[in-house]
Amino acid sequence: MLKRAAKRSAVPLRRTSDAGTKRARNAGADRLVVTHPERIVFAGLGATKGDVADYYRQVAPWLLAQVRDRPLSLLRCPDGAGAACFFQKHAGARLGAHVRSVRLRDSSGLQQYLCIDDAPGLLELVQMNTLEFHAWGARARTTTRADRIVFDLDPHADVAWPDIAAAALIVRDHLATLGLAAFLRTSGGKGLHVVVPLRPAVPWLRVRRFARAVADALAAVHPARFVATAGEEKRVGRIFIDWLRNSRGATSVASYSLRARADAGVAMPLAWNRLVRLPGAHAFTLANAAAHVAARRVDPWRDIDSIEQALPRV
Repeated sequence: MLKRAAKRSAVPLRRTSDAGTKRARNAGADRLVVTHPERIVFAGLGATKGDVADYYRQVAPWLLAQVRDRPLSLLRCPDGAGAACFFQKHAGARLGAHVRSVRLRDSSGLQQYLCIDDAPGLLELVQMNTLEFHAWGARARTTTRADRIVFDLDPHADVAWPDIAAAALIVRDHLATLGLAAFLRTSGGKGLHVVVPLRPAVPWLRVRRFARAVADALAAVHPARFVATAGEEKRVGRIFIDWLRNSRGATSVASYSLRARADAGVAMPLAWNRLVRLPGAHAFTLANAAAHVAARRVDPWRDIDSIEQALPRV
């Protein structure tokens, strides 16, 4: 059984957005030269490497707010999204002068993991054909403790969009009964992510147990809608609540990241009240995401790193 969190949960402490700071951190990105900007990256769209770089320049302040000081995994696609791509999580000398490393221990011993802090670092990785950015749920300085939980709502192909949107609201409301505020984003694919910030950060074992307990509870209460076990045959007509990425070393796609898929989808943060008006999970792509960010009045994730909320005991 899950115990209810303390009443002090979900209290905003301060605003994190600062336009002046964001502009400063973006300084230098425009001076970086992206070679072969004419190279086609998304063939079906005719979108080029230059288009990808322009997109990341425009959203850099917001993307960096979500990945700064977090170990990263990159999906690099030297020949475009339709060709062979590969994941990279370890730092390399040729990635760029603004790409730094953090020394972490994993199953192979001490390794140098990737980190970026500013827009020049971001654009250097784009220059090296990075399309997707995936971030840890922990800070580089405290990787033994998670400060975010991610529930990836991964629907079977036959689940309709209204049911996916309704499922996200059910997850949000369940977390609210436990005293936890949650944030929403599209995954850039067919599903949605429900993200729970933690302050203070929590040991990974507790986070993993909690995430599994939430998924199991929702699958038990709504068996026709949710499944908490991986496997294609088990989720026909249902949505898999993927809780498995909540462990040390696991990553989830970063907010504002492109996806290396035919439609060049974007993992876009959203306000919960926008969900009912969203036409589908594929609403944001390379073609319209930057314009959406520029036009919105408020960053829906502006408080995600300033909310103080404790993790309930399992």
